[in-house]
Amino acid sequence: MGENGNGSGAAPRQKLEKVVIRFAGDSGDGMQLTGDRFTSEAALFGNDLATQPNYPAEIRAPQGTLPGVSSFQIQIADYDILTAGDRPDVLVAMNPAALKANVSDLPRGGLIIANSDEFTKRNLAKVGYESNPLEDEALSDYVVQSVAMTTLTLGAVESIGATKKDGQRAKNMFALGLLSWMYGRELEHSEAFIREKFSRKPDVAEANVLALKAGWNYGETTEAFATTYEVSPAKLKSGEYRQISGNTALAYGIVSAGHLAQIQVVLGTYPITPASDILHELSKHKNFNVLTFQAEDEIAGIGAAIGASYGGALGVTSTSGPGISLKSEAIGLAVMTELPLIVIDVQRGGPSTGLPTKTEQADLLQALFGRNGESPVAVLAPKSPSDCFDIAVEAARIAVDYHTPVIILSDGAVANGSEPWQIPDISTYPPIEHKFAKSGEPFAPYARDPETLARQFAVPGTPGLEHRIGGLEAANGSGNISYEPKNHDLMVRLRQEKIAGITVPDLEVDDPTGDAELLMLGWGSSYGPIGEACRRARNKGIKVAQAHLRHLNPLPANLGEVLRRYPKVVVPEMNLGQLALLLRGKYLVDIQSVTKVEGMAFLADEVEGIIDAALDGTLGEKEADKAKFAKLAAATIEEPTESNAVGANA
Repeated sequence: MGENGNGSGAAPRQKLEKVVIRFAGDSGDGMQLTGDRFTSEAALFGNDLATQPNYPAEIRAPQGTLPGVSSFQIQIADYDILTAGDRPDVLVAMNPAALKANVSDLPRGGLIIANSDEFTKRNLAKVGYESNPLEDEALSDYVVQSVAMTTLTLGAVESIGATKKDGQRAKNMFALGLLSWMYGRELEHSEAFIREKFSRKPDVAEANVLALKAGWNYGETTEAFATTYEVSPAKLKSGEYRQISGNTALAYGIVSAGHLAQIQVVLGTYPITPASDILHELSKHKNFNVLTFQAEDEIAGIGAAIGASYGGALGVTSTSGPGISLKSEAIGLAVMTELPLIVIDVQRGGPSTGLPTKTEQADLLQALFGRNGESPVAVLAPKSPSDCFDIAVEAARIAVDYHTPVIILSDGAVANGSEPWQIPDISTYPPIEHKFAKSGEPFAPYARDPETLARQFAVPGTPGLEHRIGGLEAANGSGNISYEPKNHDLMVRLRQEKIAGITVPDLEVDDPTGDAELLMLGWGSSYGPIGEACRRARNKGIKVAQAHLRHLNPLPANLGEVLRRYPKVVVPEMNLGQLALLLRGKYLVDIQSVTKVEGMAFLADEVEGIIDAALDGTLGEKEADKAKFAKLAAATIEEPTESNAVGANA
C-alpha cells in the first residue's frame, strides 16, 4: 500500500463484532481531537458507535501528572449498541500518567500501545513509577506495543522544516494513523479535515498530515503488529445519519422548536462546564432567527430569557447545577408570571464547584423543589445524545402550550457523549402554536384555557391589551395584585394542576417474556448501561424487565400500575437515591435504590451485578457496604494530591 492510506496491508485481518478503544494522554496531547476523528471515520464506514470523553477538571494541570490526563473512549460495532463500552480492548497511552490512570480498566489480554518516548525517568517519577513498566514485568497481563511516536513523528515532518514544537504536537495524528491502519480505515477524510482545520496555517496542516501517514505506514511496514482488525458496518434503519453529541442535539432541537413555533429563539446564558457547547452551537445559527446573549452572570442570563419570553419569543437559558442554584429565584418569577421558558441543566458532580467535568444526576430534587413557595415546573430528561433533539422539541412544545418553565435535566455523560443520529424530516413534526391575544378581542392576563389552564398571553405593546404582570400574587383572571387568602390558595392549586395536567405518554416497559419478577427503572444517561445489562442477562436466560423515564414531572399516568406489577423494582441512579425517594413517597412501593456518585456513569457490568444481586436478595447488603465503607474511610487521613494547588475548571 502507498502513503495515501488506501488498500489492505499484509497482516492477516481478524473480523470483530465490536471493539472499545481508549485514547489517553495529557490534556494538550489532542486526545479529544484524535478520538473525534476516529469516531468520524467509524461513522462514515457505517459502524454503530458510542463515545464518552473524559476531561480533566484542572486548568493547566502540570504536564505529565495524573490530574492532567484526558481520555476519549469509543465503541464501534456491527450491531446496535447502547454504550461507549465498559472497558477498553485497546488503550493508546501517550505518557506514563495516561497509562497509570487507565490501565486498571483494561481487561487481561488487552492491547496497550504506548508512546515510549515519553517514558523518561522524570515522567515516570511524576506518577510514582519506580521503573519503566514498558520494560519490566508490571504489564505482563497485557499485550504491550511500545512505539516511539514522538521520534517517528519528528522524523516524518523533518522534510518540511517543521519546528520541533509543531512536530511534537502532531504525534496524536501519528496515533490516529496507526489505529486507522489497524482497523482498515482510509485516511482521505481525516486528511481533508486536517487541511481544512489548519487552512490558515498550511505548515501545521502539512505536519499533521505527514504524521497521520507516518502512523499508517508504520503499521504497514513494521512486523510488530501481527494482526489487523475489521468491524463491519452495522445494519441500521435506512436514512441519513450524522454523528452528534448531546449538547449539539439540544441546540438543534431548540432551533427546530423555534422554526416549528414560528417565533424567535433567544438564548440568555452564562458559560459553564459542561453546558457551554450549547451556547457555542446556537451562536452559529443566527440565520434561523436565533439570538444568543452571553450575559455577565447566571442571573442576568435567565433574566434576559424571561424578558424575551414576555416579549413573545422563546426564551432559553442553559447552565449546570451551580447555575440552577443562582437562577432559582428567577425560575420562580417565571412560574408566577406563567411564561414559556426552557431551562437546560447539564448536571455535573457537586455540590458547589464539585467535579466540573464529571457527570452526576443529583439535581433532580433541586429541579423539582429547589425554589421558594409552591413553584411547580415541568421536568424532562434525555436518555441519550440523539434523544436530546426530541427532548428539546418536546420541552418547547410544553412550555408554549402550557405557558410554563420547563427544565431539561441532561447530564455530562449525555452532553459530551456522541452516537449516530438519524436526521429527522422536520416537516413531519406537528407545528407548535404560540397563541397570542389580538386587539379587539376579550383579554385578561390570567384568563385560562379550559383544557391546558394556560393563561391568556398578549405581546407587550399590543394596542388595547396593556397589562402588568410580576412576582406578586395575581388575582385569577384579571391579574390584579391580590393578597386575598382564598385567591392565593386558588392560584397555587391552579399552577400545580396545570403542570399535573400536562399530557405525557404512558411508560413503555420492555419485558419480552411478560412474566419477569424484576423491573430495572432508570432515567437520564442510565438508559444505555441498564439496556445493555438487560440484554446480557436475557442472553443468559434471566428474566428482567426494563423501563425508562423521560418525563419526570408530571410522571406518566400508568407509572403506579407498572411499579405495582413487579415484585422487585430497582432504580440505579448517579445520586444518593433521589428518584427512588420520590417514587416511594408517591406510590408507596418498595423501591430498591442503587446509588453511584463517582463522577462516572454506570457500567453495564455494574448493572449486570445489580440484576444478579437483586434476584438473589443481596442487593441491600451491597448498598449497606457502601455506607459502611464511607464511615471507615472517614477515619483515615488522605495524603495531599498533585491537584490540591491547581485551579478547577468551573
